[in-house]
Amino acid sequence: MEYIRITSIQDPLFVKMHELMKDVFPPEEVLEFELWKEPLEDPGIRVFVAVREGDVVGATEYRYYPQWNIAMTDFTIIGRQGLSLGRFLAHKRSKDLDELARQNGEELFGMFAEIYDPYGIEDHEFGGAKPMNPFVRREVLSHLGYKKLDFPYLHPSWKNDGEAVKGLDFCFMPADEEITELPSGLVINFLTEYYAVLSAKPQEWYGMIEQLKGKEKISLLPL
Repeated sequence: MEYIRITSIQDPLFVKMHELMKDVFPPEEVLEFELWKEPLEDPGIRVFVAVREGDVVGATEYRYYPQWNIAMTDFTIIGRQGLSLGRFLAHKRSKDLDELARQNGEELFGMFAEIYDPYGIEDHEFGGAKPMNPFVRREVLSHLGYKKLDFPYLHPSWKNDGEAVKGLDFCFMPADEEITELPSGLVINFLTEYYAVLSAKPQEWYGMIEQLKGKEKISLLPL
């Protein structure tokens, strides 16, 4: 199996990846095909696919933020079961991020991720891919070390229509398992920058940010 980076919407592998995304994720979570042009060309956004016999069977997108020495996992897709894709993608991503942090003179502090709350989702089969079932994914990510940040979370729709997307928890995987809380300023600054690309944000999102400003620390809870 190959781990291949995609940097252009003209790459045939990207066409396959985007189709896989549409099969797996709900529409409000999938950026339109043409809007991927700039993100893929951004050196700070890393999109990799798992390729087996010419087919895209999995994918992951993530970013490293040197100013905070943290990463964000945008998504992970396991499109086929029985290939240990989860381990393959997590291992390759971890090695890449460790190298990026090393180049920054650091050891990676940790990684954010939005994780579906299976109790808040109804009738979504994620393209029939059993490994993408939200109950399964939540347990896998818990095993990896992710913890839930203790606040009600929502994010602006990637359709940029001003709608709020709920049903997810904002989580963090600290490199040091002894870490039990994060500075609220780090979370606020990260979310503000991460969603700066979307001009239409719901008022609920701004309200969430204002509530976070009233806290000094945010606890990390078990998933």
